[in-house]
Amino acid sequence: MDLSTLCLVHSILEERGIRRAAAACRRPASSASAALRRVETVLSVPLVRRDGQALVPTLEAEARLPRFADIARAAAALTALGDGDGTIPLTALARFAATARAGSINAAAKSLGLGQPQLTRQLSHLEAAIGCKLLDRSASGISCTPEGLEALVLAERIGAAWEQLFAASAERFRRSAATWRLGTIIPFGHESEIAAMLARLAVEWRSARPRQPLFLSSTTADELVSGLKNRRFDLILLDTDRFPAEFDGQMIGRSQLALAAPRALDDAERQDLAALLRRYPIAVPSPRSGLRQMTDRFLEATLSPAERSRLTLVEVDSIPVIINLVLDHGHLSVLPEHSVANINPPPALLPLDAAYQQSLSLVWPRDALSRQAAETMVTLLAKP
Repeated sequence: MDLSTLCLVHSILEERGIRRAAAACRRPASSASAALRRVETVLSVPLVRRDGQALVPTLEAEARLPRFADIARAAAALTALGDGDGTIPLTALARFAATARAGSINAAAKSLGLGQPQLTRQLSHLEAAIGCKLLDRSASGISCTPEGLEALVLAERIGAAWEQLFAASAERFRRSAATWRLGTIIPFGHESEIAAMLARLAVEWRSARPRQPLFLSSTTADELVSGLKNRRFDLILLDTDRFPAEFDGQMIGRSQLALAAPRALDDAERQDLAALLRRYPIAVPSPRSGLRQMTDRFLEATLSPAERSRLTLVEVDSIPVIINLVLDHGHLSVLPEHSVANINPPPALLPLDAAYQQSLSLVWPRDALSRQAAETMVTLLAKP
């Protein structure tokens, strides 16, 4: 790892973009992109996520940003000492600091487990990279030049900041290596069947595997599948019975769907679902969710293309908001009957045909460890 790479990554986090950071640092965009990948690999931490055209620092990156800023400031001060090219490896700085503290190249080489000629060459390369002399050599040993004294302070500051970055990532890796990460669909609320199932799973998993913590994260079906592919999740709970063929999976259960409507719905309105759909706005989740896919199937089977083109669809990527739209603002929505029935008082619920059900499937990669974790999870999720 070298200072120019870390400074490029700091600029990416500050500028919210690879091209802007590359322009600010006068480097090719490819170099900035490569620097980001390299640091993310070394730290085992994703540092950015894409939000439209911008790159947004992850929460992990935000927590580490002060350390990146410390390194960038110290690097700028270090390169200002001379007129070198600024390509400075962190190992060279650490060895310079060890040599300056030891007062002797020979003693420093022994403590570092290096040959004296090798250490001497590295120190010479460092002086060339910074563009000034750092050490005065004499028969009695070495001493720092005025620039060397400044460089020593900066080198130790950079080393301390990098150690903090690396230590935080090592601890995160230690925790994540033992943690099973389950991605799930978003529960309908604390009173829903899925929320109760996941809470029960969290408690019983702790008893079944006390040395392997379980991390739960909720998002949409598409993002769950993407997260399983890039190993952000170890297993996922999908609201569909279909999943990519590259994974294994097992059905956990099904829930009958109903058309949820305002409580004040009269008996006449309940008799004609097509007229009801044409009259009221319909709150729907994201197209990326399994529930939305089932809703679209219901609408296609109930209404003609011309009727569907005139529907008022309100897309909301939050089930609690959708439920409030039904309860308080005169909307319709297709929701799992049992989950919504737990609301007190519940909305009007018009059960749909048996063909319309929300399926819950546990999905995992095809490897032995994942299969063992899945077997435990299936057993716990199947408990009443």
